[in-house]
Amino acid sequence: MTAPYFLGIDIGTQGARVVLLDVAGNQVASREETFPLSNGSREEQSPTLWWEACLASLKDLLAETKSNISLLDILAVSVTSTSGTVIPLDARNEPLHNAIMYSDSRSATEGKLCRETAQAFHPAGYTGFNASSGLSKMVWFNSHFPEKAARIAKWIHAADFIIGKLSHQWGITDYTNALKSGYDVKDNYWPAYIYEQLPLKKEWLPAVVPSGTPIGKIAPDLAAALGLSPQLQVVAGMTDGCASQVASGAVNLGDWNTTIGTTLVVKGVTRAELKDPQDRLYSHRHPEGFWMPGGASNTGADWVTKEFKEDLALLNEQAAALIPSGYLAYPLRQAGERFPFISPQARGFEPEGLSQVQRFVANMEGVAYVERYAYEIIQQLSGEKVEAVYTAGGASNSDTWLTIRSNVLNLPIYKMRHVTGAVGAAILAASKTYFKSISQATRALTQIEKEVRPTPALSASYQKSYGEFLHVLQKKGYIADYQYA
Repeated sequence: MTAPYFLGIDIGTQGARVVLLDVAGNQVASREETFPLSNGSREEQSPTLWWEACLASLKDLLAETKSNISLLDILAVSVTSTSGTVIPLDARNEPLHNAIMYSDSRSATEGKLCRETAQAFHPAGYTGFNASSGLSKMVWFNSHFPEKAARIAKWIHAADFIIGKLSHQWGITDYTNALKSGYDVKDNYWPAYIYEQLPLKKEWLPAVVPSGTPIGKIAPDLAAALGLSPQLQVVAGMTDGCASQVASGAVNLGDWNTTIGTTLVVKGVTRAELKDPQDRLYSHRHPEGFWMPGGASNTGADWVTKEFKEDLALLNEQAAALIPSGYLAYPLRQAGERFPFISPQARGFEPEGLSQVQRFVANMEGVAYVERYAYEIIQQLSGEKVEAVYTAGGASNSDTWLTIRSNVLNLPIYKMRHVTGAVGAAILAASKTYFKSISQATRALTQIEKEVRPTPALSASYQKSYGEFLHVLQKKGYIADYQYA
């Protein structure tokens, strides 16, 4: 373990996680506290309970590490949390209401209103508002809780609340959290339609800075209670998806991250803002001024845990002997697809009569074909080449799946050792306090655990199968005619 050290905090839907990294990217320690969840937890949660869980995790982690390191060598801390979760604060910076969660669907009508208003009055900015957007939730709250709305001093996001508790600096957010609240991340201002056409006030909107910007020192009373340096810097945060992208190592131009958990999510770095006329993707602003486009499929790895409960290690070993399978499968386990193509009528498919291991291989290959289609769409829209793919999520634990994906994509795939939102927050904390940029910090603090490269013969076989997969999607009417590379 080598000083200095950096703290990262992740406030998720079900708990708080804290990690401590050293300057070489080694994970010194981590702690986690779960939240007491209820039936309404997907709609609202208590920010006070978040802070209590966060503080408990911090105390446990620091108690564990203080015998091995000097706590005074911890230089900075940053926070990540869910995108679209918002909190109204009063003049004393106390929550007027529970946090309104990103997963709360009650603001669907307001989402439509925000989308139509943005399209009419600020079409050059972000217009993809829906029920999960922060702006929609602010408008919804204003109409449903007018008495509380009359007392609002500021709207903030989930990560901003923890940063405020750490630093006593309130009303500051970052590019990635502000995007879905309506902030123009290209020209750096809150468009007037937000407070002129919608029932919101200009003074409610937080100041916005690039992710990683130091915004203050740790509160003196908190530093004393935790045994930390009063000079420890608190750094502007980032949404959880973007923080995971940072932790994966995908922060340079041409780098992309695929996370395959329940769903398949891609995020990357482009020089120019990616404009998608079908709204399958949207673009965050990179801390260095580049763009971070991303999109999420309804396809992923949910089928693995639901349908393959046997020994996955053995299944992966057996699957390795069957690739390429030659079978065409699309493991969509719900109605409709949203990325890399929009098709409400899309349904999953696979050949009949396959053995369990054959089904396993075919569905892994199907996800890889969806991933490749996503990257080809991205290259068409951006005019920029995808150079490498960094990966995370449960699917990245399968060597067979990594081999399939690398050969279907015909690209190298890198899996990092520590890929969590909290690690991304720790890297962000270091990016402008010890290092000069997020790119420099990521190079220093990420560690490649595994690298997989395509082989000519296998990649050529998958080229043929990929074309056949697209042909099936076309025949079913899920995608238009498409000339693949």
